[in-house]
Amino acid sequence: MKKDEIEDVKKELDKKEPQEIIKYALSNYKKIAIAFSGAEDVALIDLATKVDKDVKVFTLDTGRLNPETYDFIDRVRDSYSLNLETYSPDTEAVQKLVNAKGLFSFYQDGHKECCGIRKVEPLKRALSKLDAWITGQRKDSNPSTRNALPAIQRDPGRRELIKFNPMANWTLNQIWGYIMENRVPHNKLHDMGYVSIGCAPCTRPILPGQHEREGRWWWESGDKRECGLHLTEYK
Repeated sequence: MKKDEIEDVKKELDKKEPQEIIKYALSNYKKIAIAFSGAEDVALIDLATKVDKDVKVFTLDTGRLNPETYDFIDRVRDSYSLNLETYSPDTEAVQKLVNAKGLFSFYQDGHKECCGIRKVEPLKRALSKLDAWITGQRKDSNPSTRNALPAIQRDPGRRELIKFNPMANWTLNQIWGYIMENRVPHNKLHDMGYVSIGCAPCTRPILPGQHEREGRWWWESGDKRECGLHLTEYK
């Protein structure tokens, strides 16, 4: 799809509800999959399976997730009878990092190196098989980096890929309204005060009044808390 074509489609899809965006994505791309990790993604899966019960879904297992998250992944797999593809980090790369710097180097060096090995590289492998992917990103999940998030875009980090963000205009409250109304499975950590959930050592519950991303990489300064999976600048 050419740049001007994407802009034309974007103008239309930005006005649409998530299920209409999903239907367009699944109708126009065969090599397409949903990236699954959090609450938004399960609402996305619930909507997508109403369009195509055999929709492809993948997840990233960093090796550092909470037990509740692993339980959540299995419940989602079983609830929707998914053929869920799981991508793990390269063993040699993990061993090299841990042998050189230990298990918690990110507290001193920042999270980018560890996320690069445990998340970004496995995502690259997952996306290598696809022409397009669908994410659960929302504008309000990180206003400093996602405020202009469109319903469709050429992936900023992987220009050959088309990226769909059907939940872009939904708020966190809308996501949870859908989850509760439709009895969609959710991570039990949410019941313990966690909102944005990543790896166990890098995620904690938030306090009243804090933004959801303040529970991620809290020891680092700045408000642009991203792991590198979703790039905002074109390369």
